[in-house]
Amino acid sequence: MKIAIIGYGKMGHVIEEIAKSRGHQITCHIDIDTADTFDCDGFADADLAIEFTTPKTAYNNYLECFKRNKPVVSGTTGWLDKLDDIRSRCDGYGGKQTFFYSSNFSLGVNIFAEINRQLARLMNQFDEYDVNMTETHHVHKLDAPSGTAISLAQGIVKNLDRKSDWVLSPEQRPNAIQIASIRQFEVPGIHTIHYESDDDFIEITHSAKSRRGLAYGVVLAAEYTACHKGFLEMKDMLGF
Repeated sequence: MKIAIIGYGKMGHVIEEIAKSRGHQITCHIDIDTADTFDCDGFADADLAIEFTTPKTAYNNYLECFKRNKPVVSGTTGWLDKLDDIRSRCDGYGGKQTFFYSSNFSLGVNIFAEINRQLARLMNQFDEYDVNMTETHHVHKLDAPSGTAISLAQGIVKNLDRKSDWVLSPEQRPNAIQIASIRQFEVPGIHTIHYESDDDFIEITHSAKSRRGLAYGVVLAAEYTACHKGFLEMKDMLGF
């Protein structure tokens, strides 16, 4: 498979390393510090694009790819106000494009998210427990809370009747899940869900060791995208 990488920072370098180790070819790198562009021969030759940039640039990058009918795999967070528009451009939603999105491509995080949903279903019958969340990431992360934290919160809201939204700490609302965001050193990512009553608490945590787990999931998603069409998510690839 021939891959164009959009965003050649730390994550882009790890994605490239893993993609090459699995026999794939990188045809170009599009970034502020590279000479390649969407109009270069390398991008035209690519089977799909992997995009990891910033909330401000991601949406326009997707549109540039769609203009050239290139499938996109993206893990950029902080742009989800445009998500409905991207869906509408994909097969099955009236469009013809292919787009695979996840706030976190780590296999472990997605297994953790499924456990989170199941735990919320169990806790739905026990009103004495309140729930909140803490997420910790490196100081370079631009959005807060993390896209993964938002996805986890949405998984709880869909399965826990007493919660209908989330808020960023220190704000508090009885019907909302409070999310505390911590930016610290070079932490790859830690997400913890807390359920607490007057008598005890239940806690589940996922802690990433490095970017490699996420990058590995990105390459698996690219391989999946090469054989599928439309708007794709991790639950499609993993069968959840």
